[in-house]
Amino acid sequence: MPGPNDWDLFQSLHAVLEAGTLSAAARLRGLTQPTLGRHIESLEQRLGSPLFLRSPRGLQPTDLALELKPHLHDMAAAASAAVRDASGAADSLTGSIRITASEMVGAEVLPPMLTAFRRQHPGIIIELMMSNIVDDLSRREADIAVRMAPPTQSALVAKKVGEVQLGFYATEDYLEHHGRPGCVEDLDGHTIIGFDGPARSIKDLAGINLEVSRESFDFRSDSDLAQLAFLRAGYGIGVCQPTIARRNGLVRVMPNVVVFNLGVWIVMHENLRASRRMRLMFDHLVEGTTAYIGEGREA
Repeated sequence: MPGPNDWDLFQSLHAVLEAGTLSAAARLRGLTQPTLGRHIESLEQRLGSPLFLRSPRGLQPTDLALELKPHLHDMAAAASAAVRDASGAADSLTGSIRITASEMVGAEVLPPMLTAFRRQHPGIIIELMMSNIVDDLSRREADIAVRMAPPTQSALVAKKVGEVQLGFYATEDYLEHHGRPGCVEDLDGHTIIGFDGPARSIKDLAGINLEVSRESFDFRSDSDLAQLAFLRAGYGIGVCQPTIARRNGLVRVMPNVVVFNLGVWIVMHENLRASRRMRLMFDHLVEGTTAYIGEGREA
């Protein structure tokens, strides 16, 4: 029985680097832990150098493993893109599409849009990556992106569909118990929901023209979904997109105050324009996000 080839071994190394443990990597690859462990040992023998050091904190990648990591990431992204490309002919309405979006957009904005697309095109499988880290479309980590910042990579097709004006929101119950602030200065007496990372909070809340740091917030989380959950629970006042706020029964606080404007772009690699299903998804997301932004202006 033939043993694993180099690609198998490097896939296992990539899985361990991503997952952090042999057991988690084995689950990712659909292998047993002993088999995956043998893959790492075989690769270490072929390379003539250890890839991991065992410590009380678990597996610690060596300098060699860390040097290989970006190359393995590129290989995995290319392999995944090849599978998606091969899953359907260029002019067919079958196959898969990999979309990347932020946590908030992926969980709160895209589900109804992608459900409508699925009903129209049941032969297309949708893969959704939710991350606040901007994925590199030029390396085909995803096919299409919904972004809240302008793309910087070359060879991309991008369309800005508009801007979302973010404001302060709370539940009616919270406002009944704690009062309604009439101006930004009144927020000093309220429970404020915000970010944990200082750089992000200062950058994103610069539109209110106040000195802001993580100490300004009474609940701190860098997860947008966690912030929304605490807003819904009536924990305090926080920043939200108007359409998401309306759908969740939140009330606008200080309607004349715009915290900042958030641009929305739909982006894909220019090589995908020949694919009918990719063009359909791109146009569908442009139409859907345009309607989403318009719904927010009416909220």
